[in-house]
Amino acid sequence: MIDTAEQSLDQRIDAIESGYEFMLAYAAQGRDTDKGATGAASELRDFLDAMDRALGELGERVRAQAGAQNAEAANRASEFLDAVDQDAKRAQGVIRLVMAQEKISSQLIDNVNASIHLRALLTDLFVLDEVLKG
Repeated sequence: MIDTAEQSLDQRIDAIESGYEFMLAYAAQGRDTDKGATGAASELRDFLDAMDRALGELGERVRAQAGAQNAEAANRASEFLDAVDQDAKRAQGVIRLVMAQEKISSQLIDNVNASIHLRALLTDLFVLDEVLKG
């Protein structure tokens, strides 16, 4: 796996989006626990870990890339970039809370999927992806 410091912004966004998609599928399975899971369900903690790594310093990475691409636009969007940073930190907190649980149920993951913090971050990333594509 790529070290967090070396992950590009695109790789980070992909890890977060892939993790969210996986969590949607896991939530639909109706599991009481991830312990003893087989098949795709046994990968839940791997996806959560990848999301956690991708969220680390995400705000700083976004700001750096936006500034490198268009310093004036990044300056004008400072409040939005601040929000991305805060949304990433809050989403990471939720992911870390879940990872700390001995058992992870589908219901818990369903609630995480509905979390305003994760949804706000995903929306931020969709906007950023479009803007940074140019």
